[in-house]
Amino acid sequence: MSKMRRIAVLGAGAWGTALGLTMRRAGHAVTLWTRDPQLADEISTLNTNGRYLPGVELKPGLSATVDMAEALNEADCVLAVTPAQTLREVLAAAQSAMGAAMKPDTPLVLCAKGIERGTGRLMSEIAAEVLPQNPIAALSGPSFAAEVARGLPTAVTVAAKDAALAARLAETLSAPHFRCYSTGDLIGVEIGGALKNVLAIAAGATDGAGLGASAVAAIITRGFVELRRIARSFGGRDETLMGLSGLGDLVLTCSSAQSRNYAYGLALGRGESLDNRPLAEGALTANIAARIVAERGLDAPIIRSVTELLEGRLTVETAMGALLSRPLKHEEN
Repeated sequence: MSKMRRIAVLGAGAWGTALGLTMRRAGHAVTLWTRDPQLADEISTLNTNGRYLPGVELKPGLSATVDMAEALNEADCVLAVTPAQTLREVLAAAQSAMGAAMKPDTPLVLCAKGIERGTGRLMSEIAAEVLPQNPIAALSGPSFAAEVARGLPTAVTVAAKDAALAARLAETLSAPHFRCYSTGDLIGVEIGGALKNVLAIAAGATDGAGLGASAVAAIITRGFVELRRIARSFGGRDETLMGLSGLGDLVLTCSSAQSRNYAYGLALGRGESLDNRPLAEGALTANIAARIVAERGLDAPIIRSVTELLEGRLTVETAMGALLSRPLKHEEN
């Protein structure tokens, strides 16, 4: 185990709290940042987060604060665990709060999966714009917050353009029952994490419409072909997409109602109201993903169809019929 580090976690939702708890189990000093003073008090004094992780007892010593500067103070590593569409805002707040609180060379590990809707920027591109002096990495892979919080076995990938940095961070962030692999393919890991959410909506909608397990398997498999095709266009590596942050995350997210994106698609396919359902990240990423596909001239019919489904311009049955009637071709590997 690596020596004790001071780790700041920006975000105290289910995933942020689960990662903070995991880092405490690894022996690190951890401070969570949240906007909610009641939640900060609950985590620090009661060792619970009933809103996001009901029934999970947090490890003593896990603290939370609403003061960004306090959370960042002397941090050796920062985990950004906020929704993708709010990452820019949170990092700007971190930049304003840094001052002498955090060294400019402190690694920033991005744990959100998505593409910024307005700009089409990946999370690492946003971080590079807002905090250009901080080394940037990403953590991604098949993981449900509730299972990680309970200490169930999980394996993820830590990526950075500097492979040596990725390896050091993987060692630091590994914990009992939480194994981190490393890679220098930051782009491949980010694309896999962002697009699997869109494809999970497609898989859930197919299941919700009652089209059968064979159809769901086809969506996952052909969706993976699209994911690899798009990642290649960004310079991502095939071997990365075949690993935890690509295929592994896709299979998990497309096959369990624990996945918010799959559950969102399931409700969509059943024709249920989505008004009171927590918005899934894939629903926010779908439109910009379809735009990127169009701009790059890529063949990605499933990703394009998700946008049309969400906008009510297409039914699941019609989308599946269109996919099955496309010109026959050799299967791509």
